[in-house]
Amino acid sequence: MLSGLPAGVARPGYDRSAVKHGVVHLGIGAFHRAHQAAVFDAALDAGDLRWGITGVSLRSASVHDQLAPQDGLYRLVVRDGDAEDIRVIGAVARVLVAPDDPAAVVDALADPDTHIVTLTVTEKGYKLDPATGNLREDDSDIAADLANLAAPKTVPGLIVAGLAKRKAAGLPPFTAISCDNLPHNGRRLARAVLTMARAHDGKLADWIETQGAFPQTMVDRIVPATTPGDIAALSEMLGVEDRGMVKTEPFTQWVIEDRFAGPRPDFAALGVQLTDAVPPWEDAKLRLLNGAHSGLAYLGGLAGVDFIHQMIARDDARRFVETLWDEAQATLTPPPGLDIAAYRAELMARFANAALHHRTRQIAMDGSQKLPQRLLATIAARRKAGQASPALTLAVAAWMRWQEGVDDAGETYPVDDPMADRTAAALDGCTSSEARVRALLALDAIFPAGLAEDAAFTAALTSWLTVLERDGALAALAKA
Repeated sequence: MLSGLPAGVARPGYDRSAVKHGVVHLGIGAFHRAHQAAVFDAALDAGDLRWGITGVSLRSASVHDQLAPQDGLYRLVVRDGDAEDIRVIGAVARVLVAPDDPAAVVDALADPDTHIVTLTVTEKGYKLDPATGNLREDDSDIAADLANLAAPKTVPGLIVAGLAKRKAAGLPPFTAISCDNLPHNGRRLARAVLTMARAHDGKLADWIETQGAFPQTMVDRIVPATTPGDIAALSEMLGVEDRGMVKTEPFTQWVIEDRFAGPRPDFAALGVQLTDAVPPWEDAKLRLLNGAHSGLAYLGGLAGVDFIHQMIARDDARRFVETLWDEAQATLTPPPGLDIAAYRAELMARFANAALHHRTRQIAMDGSQKLPQRLLATIAARRKAGQASPALTLAVAAWMRWQEGVDDAGETYPVDDPMADRTAAALDGCTSSEARVRALLALDAIFPAGLAEDAAFTAALTSWLTVLERDGALAALAKA
């Protein structure tokens, strides 16, 4: 794969055969390969050869099948307008497929060389009830792991089985770093792991709690899904097919709470921000970038607009985003070093990057898991302060409209969401916008009681949903 590449394509400058497998990553999708893997690859290039990655696919063998024939190598393509920077990433040493061989994953977690475990498993991968924060014991895979960890099926089960094997071997625990867009992601991961551990061995749980580490983190980089067209275009340019390539933007950010259980790379030298307080960074990202992304995704998807850059090219969409940001900014306490005005300007430029082709429907996936932290927490904070939130409420109403599975042109689409069956059941038989709003607000796994019972919020949602259903998403944008 490396031979014959043009001189301008950067490639690993280290001996891959000498690299140790210091990182296990659970959920090796495109985001990890464009974000954390690039950081660990930079550590290897700097001469610290402890940070090779064992990637773990948690569902299908697709990433394994892409990377195994390429010896784990893939190209990271950074696009900014017409400019394109290509780099070969060599940090991924192997990819395991958890459903096919969970014992191999447990062995990797228990390996003495493993010091850090990172995760990008999306909100639903933690198997936590959004309403309570507890493990979903009604989930069949969680129930199986709570009963027996001989062949773990879930992320908490795999981690606990790996930590149990480390403890039995006299090894210290690893640092487990959630890299998902969840508020207090480290605490949520710790809660899931400790609950699973206590179901099997109280002393193991105490050992994990006292000696392990689950730092809070915030990650930021826009990573659209790779398309067959991307692969074909890169193959034509370079003369070598790369089925594992990923594309991304120039911007990248990783903020980690400075709390580790063992060795780590020199993160600060690699551009990672270490801090004692992640939540202010996390809130700014979730409420500004992710909140606006979700609003644009639902409104754009309903209007038949394929890409975020096409939406943000519209004056009415830009005004909507700026208004949403005004509302969200009032709820933030920016940390030192974060200039909100500059951050907003940078976000707008990132949204407008036409080279990324970030699909509205990709962002619209799993909305029931994203809504609470991206939009509802902001609205709740403003309601507590007696403030209205018209733009944020429109974004929530657009999510409600999205659950109907039919866009403004009458075209149907699948609602790709772990709660799609529940939202469909809630809407069944509803004959008015008001009834649909009340039915969805009753889903306490999504909407906190304080908002669900707020008459002003309910009325505003109903008003927006009426406009969306009667006049369409673009008409709602114009009113916004």
